[in-house]
Amino acid sequence: MSVLVFAENWEGRFKKSTFEAVSYASEIAKQMGTSATAVVIGNVSDDDLKALGKYGATKVMTVKGDKFLALESGVYAGIVAEAAKSCAAKVVILSYTYSGKALAPRLSARLKAGMVSGAIALPSNLAPFTVRKKCYSGKGLTDVVISTEIKIVGITPNSYKLNSGGGEAVLEVFSPAVNDADFKVVSKELKKTSGKIALTEAELVVSAGRGMKGPENWGMIEELASLLGAATACSKPVADIGWRPHHEHVGQTGITIGPNLYIAIGISGAIQHLAGVSSSKVIVVINTDPEAPFFKAADYGIVGDAFQVVPQLIEALKTFKAAHH
Repeated sequence: MSVLVFAENWEGRFKKSTFEAVSYASEIAKQMGTSATAVVIGNVSDDDLKALGKYGATKVMTVKGDKFLALESGVYAGIVAEAAKSCAAKVVILSYTYSGKALAPRLSARLKAGMVSGAIALPSNLAPFTVRKKCYSGKGLTDVVISTEIKIVGITPNSYKLNSGGGEAVLEVFSPAVNDADFKVVSKELKKTSGKIALTEAELVVSAGRGMKGPENWGMIEELASLLGAATACSKPVADIGWRPHHEHVGQTGITIGPNLYIAIGISGAIQHLAGVSSSKVIVVINTDPEAPFFKAADYGIVGDAFQVVPQLIEALKTFKAAHH
């Protein structure tokens, strides 16, 4: 009996969210008095695979091959389900990324396993198995009990610390039966951003909304983000009208994030937006409207015009950086 974790990779590289999932799985394994096994699909170097041991995986089951380069959720679910059966896993962990959201329900159906989506903490109890997640668009918390024999937990990225005190994991080649007929989705085109900090990985985020009045005014948002080493984001209306790309949209119907610092500029703070950013450790709001709902959720607020406040912040940061170099 072990804990299995799906260690997602992006073009052969692991990101922080994967290490969080492995750390989370290893901690549950300790609570259960067992070990954590990772399953990796795709071409990842042996050194990187062994390095998962640093975060608590004692064994890594590897499924390599070029046909797994594009994530086909049905195929991946079949492989992870077979891996779970192979190591008699009673708990399966994955990061609740875009891929995790597609994979988890399919895996739940295959394993006849209860599932918690978007968990934010370790189980508070193993019998019954109880996991905490957010509810009511991030305004509340709920403890979910899973009563099935096998349990699946999808953890929210940036909600669990990294445990990095382990050693090297043992590698094991895993060869599940996969039929070419199972590949029902064909990737025709892959668009990706480059040279930017991924929103789901970012610890600092600068976000803006309709208060910016037009896409031509985003230069100062990008400059502020660059000075802070932050990712840029936006509200749903801004993405909908084409001012910013959809992959920057954070909120209930966009990306859910939990950075250490979230700066919201010219965003009123509708409940749908708050649902996607409420896990942020510190929220700073800049808005001309003192009655904007976002101020109720903010740790710090500035009532003022972004076109006056942001340039002053930029200059202050430049001065601060110059004095400390």
